[in-house]
Amino acid sequence: MLTILAAGSVFFPGLFVLSKQCLKHIPALRWSEGDAVIVSARLVSSVQAIMASSAGYIIASSCDDIIEDQHWLTSAYILFAVPYFVYDIYAMFMCYWYKLRIKGHEGDSGAKPLGAALTSYLRREFLMVLHHVVMVTVCFPVSVFWRQGKGDYFQGVMFLAEVSTPWVCLGKILIQYKQQHTLLHKVNGATMLVTFFTCRVLLFPFLYYAYGRYASIPLHMVPFNVPWQVNLGAAMLMAPQVYWFSLICRGALRLFTGSSRSRRPPVTAKDDLDGQAPSQPANGYSTHATEQKSDSH
Repeated sequence: MLTILAAGSVFFPGLFVLSKQCLKHIPALRWSEGDAVIVSARLVSSVQAIMASSAGYIIASSCDDIIEDQHWLTSAYILFAVPYFVYDIYAMFMCYWYKLRIKGHEGDSGAKPLGAALTSYLRREFLMVLHHVVMVTVCFPVSVFWRQGKGDYFQGVMFLAEVSTPWVCLGKILIQYKQQHTLLHKVNGATMLVTFFTCRVLLFPFLYYAYGRYASIPLHMVPFNVPWQVNLGAAMLMAPQVYWFSLICRGALRLFTGSSRSRRPPVTAKDDLDGQAPSQPANGYSTHATEQKSDSH
């Protein structure tokens, strides 16, 4: 167990550092520190998502009995991926901090307002940071210990939620480099919308449906035939997915209806740092137009 945890603790931060250094020093690229940090964070998230969804497919397709069948990859990947959520809190903050610097949040003296940036980051990213903390402190022990080896199929299907992540990350990169006008951005946006809805919003109804078929009970009766902890956990995990999907839908609507950024007053650096302007969170889900995401992603 400790070996796998250690491997994940080295792999994800190591990949981030390696990617950042390559982007900064490869002659054909030579990106700035900020650009390298932001893109490297997206790359690591995409790699983790591909690994998780691949593991999920292998696990789910290997379980004939969705309750009793076990696959070694289930617990192994959970242990390997736990350090990712800790690393990602740091990576999201680094992205947020460099975006503040790019937008002129450093003082004329060159001092870095680290404390103010951290406070603003935690306030703006509260839901995403909370999600990551819950994944480590609640979902990890529940998945590894509380299940007692049962329900590997369900765990595998939950890994498939990460199918949407590479498209989310690509969208952030395209917005960061102001490519909202391209066909690639529109195709990626449509793909992100479909995969997020299918693999995240419909995930929990599908799990209830699968258990209903297994237990030969109607779908609407499943919540009354599983432990209350299962219903509570499913509701807590599904709620932010529905919220983030609503934000993605707003962005997609404005993208495909050609909404103009010029209709809103500009956001000043001071307003953003003080939390007075509702610019996009560092996780990429914005309550405003897709165009506004270009400021922070």
